[in-house]
This record gives sequence, C-alpha cells and structure tokens, in this order.
Amino acid sequence: MTASKKIVLLGHFGVGKSSLIRRFVENEFSEDYIVTIGVHISKKTISINETDSASLIIWDIEGHDDVKKARASYLLGTHGFIYVVDLSRPVTFKNLETELSYLNEKFPKIPLKVVGNKKDLVTKQHIEQYSTILTPFIDYFTSAKTGNRVELLFSKLAKELL
Repeated sequence: MTASKKIVLLGHFGVGKSSLIRRFVENEFSEDYIVTIGVHISKKTISINETDSASLIIWDIEGHDDVKKARASYLLGTHGFIYVVDLSRPVTFKNLETELSYLNEKFPKIPLKVVGNKKDLVTKQHIEQYSTILTPFIDYFTSAKTGNRVELLFSKLAKELL
C-alpha cells in the first residue's frame, strides 16, 4: 500500500532547503544558489517495509526569517514539517525556540524534524559553541553537499507519518 504524505520544509533563506530536497530526490548537489520564489514541489516514493511505501510530496517554500511569514495556504494539509537551520550562519537559529514553539502551537499533531544543515562547513567546536541553542532542538545534523544523513532524515519522518 502506498500512502501520499505532504512534507513542508521551512527556515530562513539560504539554509539549504532546496539542496536537501535535491539531494534526497535526485541524489545531486549543486554549488549554484537559486532562490526559491513561492513554492517548488518535488515527489519521491520510498519503501517503508516489504508491503508499504510512502509517496512524499515535498514542498520547498521560500525562506523567511520568521515562520509566521510563510503563507498559511502552503502549510494547509501538511503531514510533516522539516525546519532547517544553517549551522554556519547562527542568525538562522537565533530564534529557533520561538519558531518551533509557534509551529507546535499552530500544528500540535504534525510531526516536526529540526535539521542543522551544512555540517560539512563547521567544526565540532563550532557546534559545541552553540550547543545550548542547538542541542535541545536538533534532530539531525546533515550535509546536502555530502549527503550525510539526508536519506535518514526523510525516511525516518516518512516512517513516523505512516
């Protein structure tokens, strides 16, 4: 049986939302930065087990420095959220707790994964420096460039949605 699930990626501009999706869907990465205007939708079907699969409809919405600025219509019907921060740009996780509180308040039953992306650009010491902000909230440290933990992120969320 195949279940269709809508996943929306949120976060500031330039955190790597589009790159994470491209790495997951096409197993590709590009250094070229292209701003997402509005929404870009991708699809990938993955196997969950021998009998079940998930057709993931992945919404890449334009980046905002405040999640409240995301169009409400983009968020309707969402089955799961991925909130992405750029580990190399602390401004993208400065208000992380407030952003996540808002999502949990407005969408209390929707699974939410928080991702620290661009792990390949930072040192362990850098992550430790910001550990009080990051550690309580980050579910996965990923790198769209290397592919590190990208597949795991999407597959774990898909399993949770079924």
